[in-house]
Amino acid sequence: MTESLFFFLASLTLLCALMVVISKNPVHSVLFLIITFFTISGHYILLNAQFLAAVNIIVYAGAIMVLFLFVIMFLNMSKDSEKSVKTSTLSKFAGTIAGGLLFVILIAALKDTSVMGYDAAVYDSQVGMVENLGFVLYTQYLLPFELASVLFLVAMVGAVMLGKKEKGEAHF
Repeated sequence: MTESLFFFLASLTLLCALMVVISKNPVHSVLFLIITFFTISGHYILLNAQFLAAVNIIVYAGAIMVLFLFVIMFLNMSKDSEKSVKTSTLSKFAGTIAGGLLFVILIAALKDTSVMGYDAAVYDSQVGMVENLGFVLYTQYLLPFELASVLFLVAMVGAVMLGKKEKGEAHF
C-alpha cells in the first residue's frame, strides 16, 4: 500500500512539476506548483516527517504561492504582451544544453546510490517528530540556528530602513 502510494505521489509530483515549466499561462503554472507542494508534503508524511509536511503546506503552498499569485496579477499580462515576447534560438539552445548537463549531473550523483531496505529492528518511528527536531536543532545545530536568526533580524531591519520614507527625500 505504501509503495503504491509513493509511486502515485512521485508520478503526480513529476507531472505537475513538468506542467509548471511547460504551462504558457502563469496562473496555471502557479496552480500546478501548489499541487506539486502538496504532493511533496505527501512524501514527507510517508517519511514520517509530519512537521515538515505541515510547514511545507503552510509556508510554501500558503504564503509563498499567494505572494506569487499577487505578483502575477499585478503584472497584468495580456495577450498583446505575450505575443511580443520572442525567444531566440540561442537561448533555447542554451536552455537545452543547461538542462542536459543538469540531467547528466543528476545521473552521475545517483549512479552509486543504493536503496536501503526496511529493518524493523532499528526503525525509530519518532525520527520526524517535532520534539526530536527541536532537540537536535537546539543542541547540535544551536550556533547555525542563532546565526540564521540574527541574519533574519538584520534583513528585517534593512527592509524597514529601505522602505522608510523621510521628509524631503528624493523619489527615484
